[in-house]
Amino acid sequence: MERGCGHPTLDSLLFVPRSREKRMGTRMAHIIPFHGTLYNPATVGDVKQVVAPPYDIIDKALQQTLHDRHPNNVIRLELGYEQAGDTATDNKYTRAAGALKDWLKTGALRKDSQPAIYYHTIEYRPPYSAPGTPTKVFKGFLSTVELEEFGSGKIYPHENTRAAAKTDRLNLLEACRANFSAIISLYSDPQNEVLALIEQSIAAEKPRIDFQDDEGFRQQLWSVTDANVLAKVVQIMHTKQLFIADGHHRYETALNYRRARRQQAGAVTSPQPYDNVLMLFASLEDKGLTVLPTHRVLTTSVPAPKDLPGKFEPVFEVAALPFQAGNETQVRAQFIERLRSQGQSVPMFGLALKDDPHYYLLTLRPAHRPMASTSPRDRLDVSLLQQHVVSTLCPTQQAQEAMLYSKDDHEALNWVRQGTGTAALLLNPTKVAEVKAVASAGERMPHKSTYFFPKPLTGLVMNVMEG
Repeated sequence: MERGCGHPTLDSLLFVPRSREKRMGTRMAHIIPFHGTLYNPATVGDVKQVVAPPYDIIDKALQQTLHDRHPNNVIRLELGYEQAGDTATDNKYTRAAGALKDWLKTGALRKDSQPAIYYHTIEYRPPYSAPGTPTKVFKGFLSTVELEEFGSGKIYPHENTRAAAKTDRLNLLEACRANFSAIISLYSDPQNEVLALIEQSIAAEKPRIDFQDDEGFRQQLWSVTDANVLAKVVQIMHTKQLFIADGHHRYETALNYRRARRQQAGAVTSPQPYDNVLMLFASLEDKGLTVLPTHRVLTTSVPAPKDLPGKFEPVFEVAALPFQAGNETQVRAQFIERLRSQGQSVPMFGLALKDDPHYYLLTLRPAHRPMASTSPRDRLDVSLLQQHVVSTLCPTQQAQEAMLYSKDDHEALNWVRQGTGTAALLLNPTKVAEVKAVASAGERMPHKSTYFFPKPLTGLVMNVMEG
Protein backbone atom coordinates (compact mmCIF):
# COMPACT_ATOMS: atom_id res chain seq x y z
CA MET A 1 0.00 0.00 0.00
CA GLU A 2 1.38 3.43 -0.91
CA ARG A 3 2.18 5.67 2.04
CA GLY A 4 3.39 9.22 2.53
CA CYS A 5 2.05 10.56 -0.79
CA GLY A 6 -1.58 9.56 -0.22
CA HIS A 7 -3.43 6.53 -1.51
CA PRO A 8 -4.19 5.86 -5.15
CA THR A 9 -7.61 7.00 -6.29
CA LEU A 10 -10.50 4.63 -6.91
CA ASP A 11 -10.50 5.40 -10.63
CA SER A 12 -6.80 4.56 -10.90
CA LEU A 13 -7.40 1.12 -9.42
CA LEU A 14 -10.65 0.12 -11.09
CA PHE A 15 -9.15 -0.51 -14.49
CA VAL A 16 -5.58 -1.80 -14.49
CA PRO A 17 -4.29 -2.28 -18.05
CA ARG A 18 -3.30 -5.85 -18.81
CA SER A 19 -0.04 -4.56 -20.23
CA ARG A 20 0.83 -3.19 -16.79
CA GLU A 21 -0.07 -6.48 -15.15
CA LYS A 22 2.18 -8.29 -17.62
CA ARG A 23 5.07 -5.99 -16.73
CA MET A 24 4.41 -6.67 -13.05
CA GLY A 25 4.72 -10.41 -13.77
CA THR A 26 1.35 -11.41 -12.36
CA ARG A 27 -2.38 -11.33 -12.98
CA MET A 28 -4.40 -9.98 -10.14
CA ALA A 29 -7.86 -10.50 -8.68
CA HIS A 30 -9.60 -7.34 -9.84
CA ILE A 31 -12.39 -6.15 -7.51
CA ILE A 32 -14.71 -3.54 -9.03
CA PRO A 33 -17.14 -1.56 -6.80
CA PHE A 34 -20.46 -1.34 -8.60
CA HIS A 35 -23.88 0.29 -8.65
CA GLY A 36 -25.84 -2.35 -6.79
CA THR A 37 -29.54 -2.87 -7.38
CA LEU A 38 -31.56 -3.26 -4.17
CA TYR A 39 -35.20 -3.58 -3.23
CA ASN A 40 -36.92 -0.31 -2.34
CA PRO A 41 -38.72 -0.79 1.02
CA ALA A 42 -40.95 2.19 0.28
CA THR A 43 -42.44 0.18 -2.59
CA VAL A 44 -42.17 -3.48 -1.58
CA GLY A 45 -42.41 -3.14 2.21
CA ASP A 46 -40.50 -5.59 4.41
CA VAL A 47 -37.40 -6.78 2.54
CA LYS A 48 -37.68 -10.12 4.35
CA GLN A 49 -40.72 -10.89 2.21
CA VAL A 50 -38.94 -10.48 -1.14
CA VAL A 51 -35.61 -12.31 -0.64
CA ALA A 52 -35.05 -16.06 -1.00
CA PRO A 53 -32.48 -18.78 -0.27
CA PRO A 54 -30.14 -19.76 -3.12
CA TYR A 55 -32.02 -21.34 -6.01
CA ASP A 56 -30.21 -24.67 -5.82
CA ILE A 57 -31.49 -25.49 -2.32
CA ILE A 58 -35.13 -24.57 -3.03
CA ASP A 59 -37.51 -27.50 -3.42
CA LYS A 60 -40.91 -27.30 -5.12
CA ALA A 61 -42.81 -26.62 -1.90
CA LEU A 62 -40.57 -23.69 -0.94
CA GLN A 63 -40.65 -22.39 -4.50
CA GLN A 64 -44.45 -22.19 -4.25
CA THR A 65 -44.31 -20.60 -0.81
CA LEU A 66 -41.95 -17.88 -1.99
CA HIS A 67 -43.92 -17.32 -5.17
CA ASP A 68 -47.09 -16.78 -3.13
CA ARG A 69 -45.40 -14.70 -0.42
CA HIS A 70 -45.00 -11.46 -2.37
CA PRO A 71 -45.56 -10.34 -5.99
CA ASN A 72 -42.00 -8.98 -6.04
CA ASN A 73 -40.26 -11.94 -4.44
CA VAL A 74 -36.92 -12.60 -6.16
CA ILE A 75 -37.98 -16.20 -6.80
CA ARG A 76 -39.90 -14.83 -9.81
CA LEU A 77 -36.57 -13.72 -11.27
CA GLU A 78 -34.26 -16.48 -10.08
CA LEU A 79 -36.44 -19.58 -10.31
CA GLY A 80 -39.66 -19.00 -12.21
CA TYR A 81 -42.19 -21.61 -13.24
CA GLU A 82 -42.34 -23.41 -16.54
CA GLN A 83 -45.78 -23.22 -18.12
CA ALA A 84 -47.67 -25.25 -20.67
CA GLY A 85 -47.18 -23.74 -24.08
CA ASP A 86 -43.79 -22.19 -23.35
CA THR A 87 -41.89 -21.20 -26.49
CA ALA A 88 -38.45 -19.88 -27.36
CA THR A 89 -39.79 -16.33 -27.00
CA ASP A 90 -42.16 -16.84 -24.05
CA ASN A 91 -40.77 -18.92 -21.19
CA LYS A 92 -39.64 -18.66 -17.59
CA TYR A 93 -36.47 -16.82 -18.63
CA THR A 94 -38.20 -14.19 -20.74
CA ARG A 95 -40.84 -13.76 -18.03
CA ALA A 96 -38.05 -13.14 -15.50
CA ALA A 97 -36.55 -10.52 -17.82
CA GLY A 98 -39.95 -8.85 -18.19
CA ALA A 99 -40.47 -8.80 -14.42
CA LEU A 100 -37.01 -7.29 -13.85
CA LYS A 101 -37.67 -4.53 -16.36
CA ASP A 102 -41.07 -3.81 -14.81
CA TRP A 103 -39.76 -3.74 -11.23
CA LEU A 104 -37.03 -1.30 -12.19
CA LYS A 105 -39.59 0.91 -13.94
CA THR A 106 -42.08 0.89 -11.05
CA GLY A 107 -39.42 1.43 -8.38
CA ALA A 108 -39.64 -1.93 -6.64
CA LEU A 109 -35.94 -2.19 -7.47
CA ARG A 110 -33.54 0.74 -7.54
CA LYS A 111 -29.95 0.95 -8.75
CA ASP A 112 -27.63 2.88 -6.44
CA SER A 113 -26.26 6.12 -7.83
CA GLN A 114 -22.76 5.65 -6.40
CA PRO A 115 -20.36 2.73 -6.87
CA ALA A 116 -20.10 0.73 -3.69
CA ILE A 117 -19.16 -2.51 -2.04
CA TYR A 118 -21.68 -3.99 0.38
CA TYR A 119 -20.70 -5.27 3.81
CA HIS A 120 -22.83 -8.23 4.85
CA THR A 121 -23.11 -10.10 8.14
CA ILE A 122 -25.20 -13.11 9.15
CA GLU A 123 -25.62 -13.98 12.82
CA TYR A 124 -26.66 -17.62 13.00
CA ARG A 125 -26.58 -20.80 15.01
CA PRO A 126 -24.79 -23.66 13.21
CA PRO A 127 -27.24 -26.25 11.89
CA TYR A 128 -27.71 -29.51 13.78
CA SER A 129 -25.99 -28.00 16.82
CA ALA A 130 -27.04 -28.75 20.38
CA PRO A 131 -29.51 -26.46 22.16
CA GLY A 132 -27.75 -23.52 23.74
CA THR A 133 -24.89 -23.52 21.24
CA PRO A 134 -23.58 -19.93 20.89
CA THR A 135 -24.31 -18.05 17.71
CA LYS A 136 -21.63 -17.28 15.15
CA VAL A 137 -21.31 -14.27 12.84
CA PHE A 138 -20.37 -14.73 9.21
CA LYS A 139 -18.79 -11.61 7.67
CA GLY A 140 -18.09 -10.72 4.08
CA PHE A 141 -18.54 -8.08 1.41
CA LEU A 142 -20.21 -8.05 -1.98
CA SER A 143 -18.65 -6.55 -5.07
CA THR A 144 -18.18 -7.39 -8.69
CA VAL A 145 -14.93 -8.95 -9.84
CA GLU A 146 -13.42 -9.16 -13.29
CA LEU A 147 -13.85 -12.63 -14.75
CA GLU A 148 -10.75 -14.70 -15.40
CA GLU A 149 -10.45 -18.00 -17.19
CA PHE A 150 -9.49 -20.82 -14.85
CA GLY A 151 -5.81 -21.57 -14.99
CA SER A 152 -4.83 -18.12 -16.24
CA GLY A 153 -5.17 -15.93 -13.16
CA LYS A 154 -5.92 -15.87 -9.48
CA ILE A 155 -9.46 -17.24 -9.29
CA TYR A 156 -9.53 -20.95 -8.54
CA PRO A 157 -12.34 -23.50 -8.60
CA HIS A 158 -12.36 -26.53 -6.34
CA GLU A 159 -15.32 -28.63 -7.52
CA ASN A 160 -16.50 -30.15 -10.78
CA THR A 161 -19.73 -28.90 -12.35
CA ARG A 162 -22.56 -30.46 -14.32
CA ALA A 163 -23.79 -29.32 -17.71
CA ALA A 164 -27.55 -29.15 -17.05
CA ALA A 165 -27.25 -26.56 -14.28
CA LYS A 166 -24.98 -24.37 -16.41
CA THR A 167 -27.44 -24.43 -19.33
CA ASP A 168 -30.27 -23.26 -17.06
CA ARG A 169 -28.19 -20.44 -15.56
CA LEU A 170 -26.93 -19.34 -19.00
CA ASN A 171 -30.48 -19.09 -20.32
CA LEU A 172 -31.40 -16.88 -17.37
CA LEU A 173 -28.30 -14.70 -17.70
CA GLU A 174 -28.82 -14.20 -21.42
CA ALA A 175 -32.44 -13.17 -20.87
CA CYS A 176 -31.99 -10.90 -17.85
CA ARG A 177 -28.38 -9.72 -18.17
CA ALA A 178 -28.15 -9.60 -14.39
CA ASN A 179 -26.65 -11.53 -11.48
CA PHE A 180 -29.35 -12.07 -8.85
CA SER A 181 -27.23 -14.10 -6.42
CA ALA A 182 -23.57 -13.90 -5.55
CA ILE A 183 -20.83 -16.45 -6.04
CA ILE A 184 -18.96 -17.03 -2.76
CA SER A 185 -15.19 -16.88 -2.79
CA LEU A 186 -12.57 -17.09 -0.05
CA TYR A 187 -9.35 -15.14 0.31
CA SER A 188 -6.61 -15.26 2.93
CA ASP A 189 -6.33 -12.29 5.28
CA PRO A 190 -4.76 -13.42 8.59
CA GLN A 191 -4.54 -9.82 9.86
CA ASN A 192 -8.19 -9.11 8.95
CA GLU A 193 -7.01 -6.04 7.09
CA VAL A 194 -9.89 -5.81 4.63
CA LEU A 195 -12.84 -6.28 6.97
CA ALA A 196 -11.29 -4.09 9.67
CA LEU A 197 -11.04 -1.29 7.11
CA ILE A 198 -14.65 -1.78 6.02
CA GLU A 199 -16.01 -2.07 9.56
CA GLN A 200 -14.26 1.12 10.61
CA SER A 201 -15.83 2.97 7.68
CA ILE A 202 -19.42 2.00 8.57
CA ALA A 203 -19.08 1.98 12.37
CA ALA A 204 -21.39 4.98 12.88
CA GLU A 205 -23.95 3.98 10.25
CA LYS A 206 -27.14 2.01 10.59
CA PRO A 207 -27.43 -0.95 8.20
CA ARG A 208 -29.56 -0.47 5.12
CA ILE A 209 -31.01 -3.93 5.67
CA ASP A 210 -31.60 -5.52 9.08
CA PHE A 211 -34.05 -8.37 9.70
CA GLN A 212 -34.42 -11.92 10.98
CA ASP A 213 -34.96 -14.42 8.20
CA ASP A 214 -37.14 -17.54 8.18
CA GLU A 215 -34.41 -19.50 9.98
CA GLY A 216 -34.09 -16.90 12.72
CA PHE A 217 -30.74 -15.65 11.39
CA ARG A 218 -30.05 -11.92 11.62
CA GLN A 219 -29.26 -10.49 8.19
CA GLN A 220 -27.55 -7.09 7.96
CA LEU A 221 -26.19 -5.11 5.02
CA TRP A 222 -24.34 -1.80 4.72
CA SER A 223 -23.17 0.05 1.61
CA VAL A 224 -19.60 1.38 1.56
CA THR A 225 -19.20 4.34 -0.80
CA ASP A 226 -16.22 6.28 0.61
CA ALA A 227 -13.84 6.54 -2.35
CA ASN A 228 -10.70 6.30 -0.20
CA VAL A 229 -11.94 3.14 1.54
CA LEU A 230 -12.97 1.58 -1.77
CA ALA A 231 -9.59 2.36 -3.30
CA LYS A 232 -7.79 0.74 -0.36
CA VAL A 233 -9.97 -2.38 -0.52
CA VAL A 234 -9.45 -2.70 -4.27
CA GLN A 235 -5.70 -2.32 -3.81
CA ILE A 236 -5.47 -4.91 -1.01
CA MET A 237 -7.63 -7.42 -2.86
CA HIS A 238 -5.40 -7.03 -5.91
CA THR A 239 -2.83 -9.13 -4.05
CA LYS A 240 -5.22 -11.93 -3.11
CA GLN A 241 -5.89 -15.33 -4.59
CA LEU A 242 -9.60 -16.14 -4.71
CA PHE A 243 -10.97 -19.64 -4.09
CA ILE A 244 -14.53 -20.26 -5.21
CA ALA A 245 -16.41 -21.81 -2.30
CA ASP A 246 -19.91 -21.88 -3.76
CA GLY A 247 -21.34 -20.98 -7.15
CA HIS A 248 -19.07 -22.84 -9.58
CA HIS A 249 -21.95 -23.26 -12.05
CA ARG A 250 -22.68 -19.53 -12.00
CA TYR A 251 -19.03 -18.59 -12.44
CA GLU A 252 -18.56 -20.91 -15.40
CA THR A 253 -21.86 -19.64 -16.81
CA ALA A 254 -20.58 -16.05 -16.54
CA LEU A 255 -17.44 -17.07 -18.44
CA ASN A 256 -19.54 -18.68 -21.17
CA TYR A 257 -21.77 -15.60 -21.34
CA ARG A 258 -18.74 -13.31 -21.68
CA ARG A 259 -17.36 -15.42 -24.53
CA ALA A 260 -20.69 -15.23 -26.36
CA ARG A 261 -21.03 -11.46 -25.89
CA ARG A 262 -17.45 -10.86 -27.02
CA GLN A 263 -18.05 -12.93 -30.11
CA GLN A 264 -21.15 -10.87 -30.88
CA ALA A 265 -19.47 -7.52 -30.20
CA GLY A 266 -16.20 -8.17 -32.01
CA ALA A 267 -13.11 -6.20 -30.99
CA VAL A 268 -14.05 -4.08 -27.96
CA THR A 269 -11.21 -2.33 -26.12
CA SER A 270 -13.06 -0.84 -23.14
CA PRO A 271 -14.29 -2.96 -20.20
CA GLN A 272 -17.89 -4.11 -20.53
CA PRO A 273 -20.45 -5.01 -17.82
CA TYR A 274 -20.40 -8.65 -18.91
CA ASP A 275 -16.68 -8.81 -18.09
CA ASN A 276 -17.60 -8.89 -14.38
CA VAL A 277 -19.66 -11.05 -12.05
CA LEU A 278 -21.22 -10.54 -8.60
CA MET A 279 -19.24 -12.15 -5.80
CA LEU A 280 -19.31 -12.31 -2.01
CA PHE A 281 -15.83 -12.33 -0.48
CA ALA A 282 -15.10 -13.98 2.88
CA SER A 283 -11.84 -14.54 4.68
CA LEU A 284 -10.43 -18.05 4.94
CA GLU A 285 -9.62 -17.22 8.55
CA ASP A 286 -13.19 -16.13 9.40
CA LYS A 287 -14.35 -18.10 12.45
CA GLY A 288 -17.92 -17.43 11.38
CA LEU A 289 -17.64 -19.69 8.33
CA THR A 290 -18.94 -23.24 8.79
CA VAL A 291 -18.22 -26.17 6.48
CA LEU A 292 -20.69 -29.06 6.76
CA PRO A 293 -20.00 -32.64 5.67
CA THR A 294 -22.06 -34.20 2.90
CA HIS A 295 -22.90 -37.76 3.95
CA ARG A 296 -23.64 -40.53 1.44
CA VAL A 297 -26.68 -42.80 1.74
CA LEU A 298 -26.72 -45.83 -0.54
CA THR A 299 -30.01 -47.11 -1.92
CA THR A 300 -28.87 -50.29 -3.69
CA SER A 301 -28.06 -53.69 -2.15
CA VAL A 302 -24.92 -53.90 -0.01
CA PRO A 303 -23.04 -56.84 1.58
CA ALA A 304 -24.54 -58.47 4.66
CA PRO A 305 -23.10 -57.41 8.07
CA LYS A 306 -21.42 -60.78 8.52
CA ASP A 307 -19.36 -60.09 5.40
CA LEU A 308 -18.08 -56.71 6.59
CA PRO A 309 -14.84 -57.93 8.20
CA GLY A 310 -13.69 -59.58 5.00
CA LYS A 311 -14.61 -56.50 2.99
CA PHE A 312 -12.97 -53.84 5.13
CA GLU A 313 -10.51 -55.18 7.69
CA PRO A 314 -7.55 -55.41 5.29
CA VAL A 315 -7.76 -51.62 4.88
CA PHE A 316 -9.63 -50.44 7.98
CA GLU A 317 -9.71 -51.05 11.68
CA VAL A 318 -13.41 -51.78 12.25
CA ALA A 319 -15.00 -50.91 15.60
CA ALA A 320 -18.58 -52.12 16.07
CA LEU A 321 -20.88 -50.29 18.50
CA PRO A 322 -23.90 -52.55 19.20
CA PHE A 323 -27.20 -51.09 20.38
CA GLN A 324 -30.67 -52.20 21.42
CA ALA A 325 -34.01 -50.45 21.22
CA GLY A 326 -33.53 -49.00 24.70
CA ASN A 327 -30.09 -47.46 24.19
CA GLU A 328 -29.87 -46.65 20.50
CA THR A 329 -29.95 -42.89 21.16
CA GLN A 330 -27.02 -43.05 23.58
CA VAL A 331 -24.95 -45.34 21.35
CA ARG A 332 -25.62 -43.13 18.33
CA ALA A 333 -24.42 -40.06 20.25
CA GLN A 334 -21.23 -41.91 21.25
CA PHE A 335 -20.73 -43.05 17.65
CA ILE A 336 -21.00 -39.49 16.27
CA GLU A 337 -18.82 -38.02 19.03
CA ARG A 338 -16.02 -40.54 18.38
CA LEU A 339 -16.24 -39.91 14.63
CA ARG A 340 -15.92 -36.16 15.16
CA SER A 341 -13.13 -36.23 17.75
CA GLN A 342 -10.95 -39.13 16.59
CA GLY A 343 -11.53 -38.30 12.93
CA GLN A 344 -9.65 -35.01 13.33
CA SER A 345 -6.30 -36.79 13.42
CA VAL A 346 -6.83 -39.90 11.25
CA PRO A 347 -9.10 -40.73 8.29
CA MET A 348 -12.24 -42.20 9.87
CA PHE A 349 -15.72 -42.90 8.56
CA GLY A 350 -19.04 -43.89 10.10
CA LEU A 351 -21.15 -46.71 8.70
CA ALA A 352 -24.71 -47.87 9.42
CA LEU A 353 -26.48 -50.73 7.63
CA LYS A 354 -30.17 -51.42 7.19
CA ASP A 355 -31.55 -53.98 9.68
CA ASP A 356 -28.23 -54.15 11.54
CA PRO A 357 -28.17 -53.13 15.25
CA HIS A 358 -24.62 -51.77 15.08
CA TYR A 359 -22.86 -48.56 14.23
CA TYR A 360 -19.40 -49.04 12.73
CA LEU A 361 -16.33 -46.80 12.87
CA LEU A 362 -13.87 -47.43 10.04
CA THR A 363 -10.36 -46.12 10.72
CA LEU A 364 -7.94 -46.26 7.81
CA ARG A 365 -4.91 -48.36 8.70
CA PRO A 366 -1.52 -46.57 8.64
CA ALA A 367 -0.28 -48.53 5.63
CA HIS A 368 -3.14 -47.19 3.52
CA ARG A 369 -3.02 -43.56 4.62
CA PRO A 370 -1.89 -41.07 1.98
CA MET A 371 1.69 -39.86 2.08
CA ALA A 372 2.70 -36.23 2.21
CA SER A 373 3.61 -36.40 -1.49
CA THR A 374 0.09 -37.53 -2.40
CA SER A 375 -1.93 -34.91 -4.27
CA PRO A 376 -4.17 -32.68 -2.10
CA ARG A 377 -7.27 -34.11 -3.78
CA ASP A 378 -6.34 -37.70 -3.03
CA ARG A 379 -5.65 -36.88 0.63
CA LEU A 380 -9.22 -35.72 1.22
CA ASP A 381 -11.52 -37.85 3.37
CA VAL A 382 -14.15 -37.74 0.63
CA SER A 383 -11.63 -39.13 -1.89
CA LEU A 384 -10.52 -41.87 0.51
CA LEU A 385 -14.15 -42.76 1.18
CA GLN A 386 -14.80 -43.06 -2.54
CA GLN A 387 -11.69 -45.18 -3.12
CA HIS A 388 -11.95 -47.59 -0.20
CA VAL A 389 -15.63 -47.66 0.86
CA VAL A 390 -18.05 -46.48 -1.82
CA SER A 391 -16.33 -48.49 -4.54
CA THR A 392 -16.57 -51.57 -2.32
CA LEU A 393 -20.21 -51.22 -1.31
CA CYS A 394 -21.54 -50.10 -4.68
CA PRO A 395 -19.03 -50.89 -7.44
CA THR A 396 -21.21 -49.88 -10.39
CA GLN A 397 -21.72 -46.36 -11.69
CA GLN A 398 -25.47 -46.91 -11.65
CA ALA A 399 -25.40 -47.73 -7.94
CA GLN A 400 -23.31 -44.66 -7.17
CA GLU A 401 -25.62 -42.39 -9.12
CA ALA A 402 -28.51 -43.70 -7.00
CA MET A 403 -26.90 -42.36 -3.80
CA LEU A 404 -28.70 -39.81 -1.64
CA TYR A 405 -26.92 -36.98 0.16
CA SER A 406 -27.50 -35.36 3.53
CA LYS A 407 -25.69 -32.77 5.64
CA ASP A 408 -27.43 -33.96 8.82
CA ASP A 409 -25.92 -36.92 10.75
CA HIS A 410 -29.28 -37.99 12.11
CA GLU A 411 -31.16 -37.61 8.85
CA ALA A 412 -28.65 -39.90 7.08
CA LEU A 413 -28.83 -42.51 9.85
CA ASN A 414 -32.62 -42.32 10.08
CA TRP A 415 -32.96 -42.92 6.35
CA VAL A 416 -31.23 -46.26 6.91
CA ARG A 417 -33.18 -47.12 10.06
CA GLN A 418 -36.45 -46.37 8.23
CA GLY A 419 -35.49 -48.32 5.11
CA THR A 420 -35.09 -45.40 2.70
CA GLY A 421 -31.42 -46.33 2.31
CA THR A 422 -29.40 -49.51 2.64
CA ALA A 423 -26.27 -47.94 4.13
CA ALA A 424 -25.23 -44.56 5.51
CA LEU A 425 -21.64 -43.36 5.18
CA LEU A 426 -20.76 -40.46 7.48
CA LEU A 427 -17.78 -38.15 6.98
CA ASN A 428 -16.15 -35.33 8.83
CA PRO A 429 -16.35 -31.93 7.13
CA THR A 430 -13.66 -30.89 4.69
CA LYS A 431 -11.38 -28.23 6.18
CA VAL A 432 -11.14 -24.81 4.56
CA ALA A 433 -7.36 -25.23 4.31
CA GLU A 434 -7.92 -28.44 2.32
CA VAL A 435 -10.16 -26.59 -0.13
CA LYS A 436 -7.39 -24.03 -0.62
CA ALA A 437 -4.76 -26.75 -1.13
CA VAL A 438 -6.81 -28.58 -3.75
CA ALA A 439 -7.66 -25.41 -5.66
CA SER A 440 -4.09 -24.10 -5.53
CA ALA A 441 -2.84 -27.38 -7.01
CA GLY A 442 -5.21 -26.92 -9.96
CA GLU A 443 -7.30 -29.93 -8.94
CA ARG A 444 -11.06 -30.39 -8.48
CA MET A 445 -12.80 -32.07 -5.59
CA PRO A 446 -15.23 -34.93 -6.12
CA HIS A 447 -18.90 -34.04 -6.46
CA LYS A 448 -20.62 -33.10 -3.18
CA SER A 449 -17.41 -32.55 -1.24
CA THR A 450 -18.20 -29.33 0.59
CA TYR A 451 -21.19 -27.40 1.86
CA PHE A 452 -20.32 -23.93 3.06
CA PHE A 453 -22.68 -22.35 5.56
CA PRO A 454 -24.45 -19.99 5.90
CA LYS A 455 -25.66 -19.40 2.36
CA PRO A 456 -26.26 -15.70 1.57
CA LEU A 457 -29.80 -14.90 0.57
CA THR A 458 -30.66 -14.06 -3.02
CA GLY A 459 -32.00 -10.58 -3.62
CA LEU A 460 -30.15 -8.55 -0.99
CA VAL A 461 -27.98 -6.93 -3.68
CA MET A 462 -28.14 -7.61 -7.42
CA ASN A 463 -25.82 -6.77 -10.29
CA VAL A 464 -28.02 -5.52 -13.12
CA MET A 465 -25.70 -5.08 -16.06
CA GLU A 466 -28.18 -3.58 -18.47
CA GLY A 467 -31.55 -2.01 -17.88
